[in-house]
Amino acid sequence: MTISVGDTLPSSTLMKVGSNGPEPVSVDGLTQGRKVVVFGLPGAFTSTCSSAHLPSFMRTAESFKSKGVDEIICVAVNDPFVMDAWDKANEAKEAGLTLLADPTGNFTIAMGLEFSVPEIGFTNRSKRYSAVVDDGVLQVIHIEESPGTCEISAGETLLAEI
Repeated sequence: MTISVGDTLPSSTLMKVGSNGPEPVSVDGLTQGRKVVVFGLPGAFTSTCSSAHLPSFMRTAESFKSKGVDEIICVAVNDPFVMDAWDKANEAKEAGLTLLADPTGNFTIAMGLEFSVPEIGFTNRSKRYSAVVDDGVLQVIHIEESPGTCEISAGETLLAEI
């Protein structure tokens, strides 16, 4: 079942590359007592993700922060090394974004936002979405019908709603 407005984000562990290698990041720790934007996408270095979705949040990061958003988090079903490389290639951290890996897809599956296209190597990948979460509770969510589209999930669209 797909997560809905008013639901609490599932407790889960995401990953990032730290100074000593991969490190766990608790979803509860990211969201408790904080207002965050979370956006999910099919994969780092993929076409729409790289040309439209990630850049839309890089362009709007400062405006989100001026509206009280504590952190903007990008989640993809990739390993933490790929997410780290994608972050560095796009200078996402410098723009104010946090890129985290959902290496097993457990968070994405728990949210009911997975899809698979095994012919191209996509198994339990994330649908394209954007969301506002306040103290762990989903306030707004926009889910694209097609993974190759970035319209209702774009940073500008979500920003206009809050």
